[in-house]
Parts: sequence; C-alpha cells; structure tokens
Amino acid sequence: MNQKTPLDELKGIGEKTKLVFEKAGIRNLGDLLSYYPRTYRRFPEITDTSQVKEGREIAIYAAPERTLTVQYVKRMQIVSAVLCDKAGAIGVRWYNMPYLRNTIKPGGYHVFCGRIVQKGANLFLEQPAIYTPEQYQKLLAELQPVYVLTKGLTNQLVSKTVRQALDGMELSGDYLPEDIRRRYQLADYRNAIEEIHFPQDEQHMKIARRRLVFDEFFLFILALRQFKEQHEQAKNPYTIRRTPLTDTVIRNLGYELTGAQQRVWEDIQRDMTGEKVAARLIQGDVGSGKTILAFLAMILAAENGLQSALMVPTEVLARQHFDSMTELIEAQHLRFCPVLLTGSMTAREKRVACEKIASGEADMIIGTHALIQEKVQYKRMGLVITDEQHRFGVRQRELLGEKGAEPHTLVMSATPIPRTLAVILYGDLEISVIDELPKSRLPIKNCVVNTTYRKKAYHFIEKEIRLGHQAYIICPMVEENEQIEAEDVISYTERLREVMPEDIRIEYLHGKMKPKEKNEVMERFLCGDIQVLVSTTVVEVGVNVPNATVMMIENAERFGLAQLHQLRGRVGRGKAQSYCIMISSTDNEKTRKRLEILNHSNDGFFIASEDLKLRGPGDILGVRQSGLMEFKLADVFADAKILQNACEAADVILKHDSALQAPENAELHNKLENYLSNELKKLNL
Repeated sequence: MNQKTPLDELKGIGEKTKLVFEKAGIRNLGDLLSYYPRTYRRFPEITDTSQVKEGREIAIYAAPERTLTVQYVKRMQIVSAVLCDKAGAIGVRWYNMPYLRNTIKPGGYHVFCGRIVQKGANLFLEQPAIYTPEQYQKLLAELQPVYVLTKGLTNQLVSKTVRQALDGMELSGDYLPEDIRRRYQLADYRNAIEEIHFPQDEQHMKIARRRLVFDEFFLFILALRQFKEQHEQAKNPYTIRRTPLTDTVIRNLGYELTGAQQRVWEDIQRDMTGEKVAARLIQGDVGSGKTILAFLAMILAAENGLQSALMVPTEVLARQHFDSMTELIEAQHLRFCPVLLTGSMTAREKRVACEKIASGEADMIIGTHALIQEKVQYKRMGLVITDEQHRFGVRQRELLGEKGAEPHTLVMSATPIPRTLAVILYGDLEISVIDELPKSRLPIKNCVVNTTYRKKAYHFIEKEIRLGHQAYIICPMVEENEQIEAEDVISYTERLREVMPEDIRIEYLHGKMKPKEKNEVMERFLCGDIQVLVSTTVVEVGVNVPNATVMMIENAERFGLAQLHQLRGRVGRGKAQSYCIMISSTDNEKTRKRLEILNHSNDGFFIASEDLKLRGPGDILGVRQSGLMEFKLADVFADAKILQNACEAADVILKHDSALQAPENAELHNKLENYLSNELKKLNL
C-alpha cells in the first residue's frame, strides 16, 4: 500500500464508512495520514470528590456504594449510581450502557474519568470512562490525538484507521535532501508522520510537528518561487496610460482618500503604466479602504480598453462588491459594464455573463473562483485582483492570470502580517501598506472577561438588538467534541435560543455547511432578517454588515491575536459605536496578558507584531491559532522561525537546481508536482 491507495482497501472500511471519511476530504491513505490531529488530550491527574466543579473533567478513584440502577426515559436507558471515596460522594450517570449494572459492583474501586455537569441543584459525573489504576497510570503518560470530526466520524475510528494505515504502508524515501534535514535538525518523514498521530510524549510530538510544518512552508515557497520565475520578466503586452477620469472619480467620492490610500494609489498607477507586468500586495488593516483602490484600478484598466477581474472568497462578498461597483458607476455616470459571476447563478445567468465577458462587452468582472473555470473566456484581460490572498492558493491566482496575456496582479489582504514574514509569504509580490484609517471611523470598544460575564453580555446584546443593531457570536468548534473543552456553534445556538427572547432571530453558520446554505444565512444576516449570528471563524473574511455592532468571541484564548483582530473587524463598519467582548475560559495569567493587548489597541500591525513576540513556539497543544494561508499544521506567527528556515532551504536548492532536474532532487520534484496537483483538486479543476 502507498499514499495513493484508496481508503476502502483497508480492512473494515466499507461503502458507508468510506463515504463518512470522504465528507472529511479523506479519499486515500495520503489524505488520511495528512489528516493531522487538531490538538492532543491529556488525561487529568487522579483527584477526589472534594474537587468537583461544573464543567471540569475529573478522574476519581472511587467505588459505588450500592448496586447501579437502570431507568427507562424516552427510549433511553439511564444507569445511575453514587460513587464514594475518602473525601465524599458524587452522583454518576451513564446513557444506554445497562451492562454496567453487572460489571461495576458495590465496593469495587475503579478510576472513573468524565465531565462534571449540573442537573438542577445537583452535580453529576456524566458518562465517565472506567479504568483500572494500572490502565489509567499508563494513559497519564500519553498524549491522545484529537481529530476534527464530521457527522458519523468518531475519534476512535480515525485513530484506529490511521494506525492500520501506518502498519500496512511503505512510505518511500525522504524527499528532503539529507543535508537540509541535518542543517535544520529535522526528523525523517516516516517518523514524523508516526509521531504526529501517536506521539510517545510531548517532546516527540514537537519534533514531528516541526518537520511537518517545515514541509508545508517549504513546498509552498517552492511553488511561489516557480510562479515568480515564470512571470517576473514578462513584458506588459498592453499600453496603459494614466487618465484624468480616475482623478474625477476620486474628487466626486464624497470623502477624501487618506494619505496612505493616495500613496498606494500612486504605486498602483505606476505599476499599471509601466513596461513590466506588475504584481503587488496591498496590505491594509480592516476598514482602511482597500476596496476603493481596487475599483479605481479597474476603472483605469477599463478606460484603457482592458478587462479586469476581481476574485473574492465568498459569493455574498462578490455580490456586495458588484453592487458597490454598480452604484459607483451609476453615481458618477460612467459608461462601463460590470458583470457578476458566481457558482450559484443559474445556467442562463452564467451563459449571459460568459457571453458578455468573451465579447469584451463586460469590462469589469467580479466573482468567486467561478472566474477561473475553463469555460470562462476573456477578450482583453489586463488586470487581476484577488481579495484575501490567503483564501486562494498561488495556483488559483496563476490560473486566473492565465486567462489573459500576462495581466497585472493586485492582491488585497486585511491580514496584518509583519513585513519580515510578508516578504517570504508573498515572495512574488511588491508590497504596499495602507497604515492609516479614515478619520470618520469610530474605534471599537473592547473588553476581556471570564465566563461569569456571559449573562451580562447576553443582556447587552439584547439591548443593542432593541436599538435595531445585530451581533456576531464566535465559537471555535462546529459540533460538540467530548475531548475538547470549547464552545461549538450548534449546541451554543440551541442554548442561546433558550435564554434569549423568542422574537430575537438566532441562526448559526460554519464551514461544513453547503455553499448554498452559507450564502442564504449570510444574505439573511446582511438584510437584517437574522439578528444574532453564531458562527465559527468562517466570517473572518466576510461581508460588510454596517448594522452589526457587537462581536462576542467565546474561548478567546484559543485564537491568535491577529485572528481575533480580524474577527473584531467584522463590526465597527457603520456610524454606530461598536463593541468586542472577548470571553476567556481560562484563568491563566499569561493568556490574560496576551488578550489585554487587544483590549488596549485597535492597530492590526502592532497586534500582529506583539503576537509574534509573545507566542514563540505557539500553543501546539491547543486549537490552531491562525487560519492564514490555510496550512494544515503550520501557523505563520507561531512558526515564524521555521518559515524563515524553509525559505533559506528553498533558496539554497533552487540556486543550484532551479528546475529541480538534478537526480538527487527527483523525489523533491515529484513531491512538488503532487503538491500543485492537490491544489488544483481543491478547486475541482
């Protein structure tokens, strides 16, 4: 068996189980092995019943004082008992496990490990696992992998399937040259894969993770260098001249561009009117005014008889940009023809849009990755703009660029990456920074609180809704996971509906929903039909909802500062005062200190810089901290040093063998080809 072996060749993987894995994107053994744990679970030390506290996972060495009882409630069998130890007693409940009545006897001591829940006035140990002291002592020394799960997929099933795959697979020789592994002290690939899933201890896990993080950065940078080499010497096939029309549009906007916007607009004009094909990253904090610069660049292209395309990550955002561009054109009496192209449009709508694009009638095209489908043909593509580059791979941008004869490229990003890292991550782009916010923008008021504040926060949200506003509530999880103590959107939404007044409309949103469902929820939130949106970080790159004034983030300690800042940027877009409530479920002083940076600053670049200083090697036993570039394991901020090492290694190899044709780089060449092929599969191309 190898990495391309279909999953159903493993023992016990039938058609039904195969489909469950496919929902999680796992089709072959390679997909399975790179389905890394999202975190690791440590079993709690054995304590006693005096330490019980609601919500806490606890392990006690105790025995039932009398025979277990079984009750039948709504087709459910509830097994109950009272566990006693030297410190006292605690009630315990199991669901649909009646056989325990015959195996757990009065006076028989075991280690019971589970979570404490409150039912009415009483605390109970709910659904605990049962171990002998010897079994539990062994578990205390281990890290248990915890995977992201979809419906029907259990942690035990993933873990068991990974183990079977590792036992039966022949992993080929390491593709990384030995001198690179030695120079950066990297584990070999086989060992790293084994230890990332089943680490002997925390130190072994860190070593494995370091190697796999290096791989993710290294392959990404090689792809980036390849892309840059193909395009950096290209000459601009079209003549673009500056036009007084853009100056007129700027004068008639109804507001003044900031000094930073004017500076960056000059960079864009100089690029587009130059002889070489330009590629530039426009970095600007949330609300700094990047979109109007994109529109001005599209007007400059159109005035010179060229088409431009603006590609964004979501359909709702695409429609919003299209509406804004149409409104600008009508208000300023411009003669241009914008069109919208997204995946959910009807076949007729797509056909009409594609005909306008192919004929050249449409000179401004706004849409999602539907813009790079093979059937979309452009007549004179002169400018490509991608919004939020980290949501699109390098290959996606290249495919859109191939639609025209070497068009100029603009990449717009609101992610405040320190320049040292941006130079590596966007190595094929020149960088401009909008480091100034419009004076009219009200600063967001922030607070960092613990879970006892939650009830008060709900009252505050209700008050804002009564004033006609809306609110976001962010949870780190999609569904409840018994092995991770964190809020999830589905059960949180149910609980919130119970405590909020019935007339307040509450819905949830997460990345596992179908695109059509996500679009429908966001459209309803945008038009005000939904007043509270409970969501995962899928809204991080979202739409402009000026009416939303509250951003409440649960388990704030599980996110990086830069990501929290991005989430906070979803509010504060209208004229009303906006607020960000960060709820931390830990009393850790270091975590509190880190979150306080957000409490006292709204400057994204300062926050990102502080994040980089504070995080060091990162909280690798917690939920991944940032979604930047969508790496599976790597975290741009926490793993900055590894990123720099991977960049150095890529430069050394390419200096001596730029096309990776040398015999010693044959494995590396194949690995890079597979990497690029997988990028295409993500796009269904």
